[in-house]
Amino acid sequence: MNTRALAAAALALACAAASAQEAPRKALKVCQDPNNLPFSNERGEGIENRIAEVFGKALGLPVTYYAFPQRMNFIRNTLRYKLPGQDYPCDVVLGVPAGFEQVSATKPYYRSTYALVYAAGRNLDGVASGEQFLALDRERLAKLRIGLYDRSPASAWLAKHGLVDSGVPYPILSPDPDNYPGQMLERDLAGGKIDAAIVWGPIAGFVAQRVKAPKLVVVPLASEPGVRFDYAIAMGVRYGEREWKQQVEQLIDSHQGEIRQILQSYGVPLLETDAGGK
Repeated sequence: MNTRALAAAALALACAAASAQEAPRKALKVCQDPNNLPFSNERGEGIENRIAEVFGKALGLPVTYYAFPQRMNFIRNTLRYKLPGQDYPCDVVLGVPAGFEQVSATKPYYRSTYALVYAAGRNLDGVASGEQFLALDRERLAKLRIGLYDRSPASAWLAKHGLVDSGVPYPILSPDPDNYPGQMLERDLAGGKIDAAIVWGPIAGFVAQRVKAPKLVVVPLASEPGVRFDYAIAMGVRYGEREWKQQVEQLIDSHQGEIRQILQSYGVPLLETDAGGK
């Protein structure tokens, strides 16, 4: 193919992409995990489901979902998935780390942090910070069983403070689609199999609200040199869809109050976002 033909083909592709991008949307099509509370589930009970409904109402569009377990290749099997001759089944992921490279990430819409969770009345009462926890008697700390997901900041934190042997690791990716993020807390912490757990703040806050007995205490943890606990969360769209990304960011800006109320209603520990977003 000569240079002129290549240029013409490139122009045609660009025009087709622009045309598809500017086509009126008939629905707000959301990519989601079907069993991932507090973020999303098939019954629409999660944080992201609630935010999607706010956005759908603002856009005057029905909300539809395309579900796939959030394991390996979630983005490839949702946001990037497209059969020949068909539209993409979903157009936005409502929860990705700010700066996540697999998507074109929006500005962040909240920042949270990992948290220590323990059951009231079981020898940790009064602990209200990571510093207070670490100040406990070393012999007492060494006897604790602390649940954590592998490859999370909790591993680095325990290692930094000489508590590796107290850690009880759980796989971050389970092959069982019925497993959900808060299961460690609801089943093993509440049941006394472990004494404490360190998990992502939204999971901690949600499960602490849901478990009525024993009472679960949530202690947000501060980042420290060598261990980062806090992260900003954004939304993700496909690369090249600049106008759609701008529209999603406008929705984030104009509905920040409602978004914050939703997050607070799920018990999410909230930190201030910064300009950098990460």
